[in-house]
Amino acid sequence: MEFQEVDVFVEKDGQVKIEVRGVKGMSCLDLTKGLEAVLGAQIEEREMTSEAHETAQQQVQEQQSQWG
Repeated sequence: MEFQEVDVFVEKDGQVKIEVRGVKGMSCLDLTKGLEAVLGAQIEEREMTSEAHETAQQQVQEQQSQWG
């Protein structure tokens, strides 16, 4: 299993930024759902990383090449 990391930044003006690394595909949204709810769930902007756009097939191919 790969290392997964969630960083939360709170700016001086109260704005909160959440960064997720090590999570492939859109499962990052499931990972942050509870945190977003606790913080007020007012999402002004969502910027997806290249990892978020990877498909399940790409993940399987990467794992196979690492084991292979």
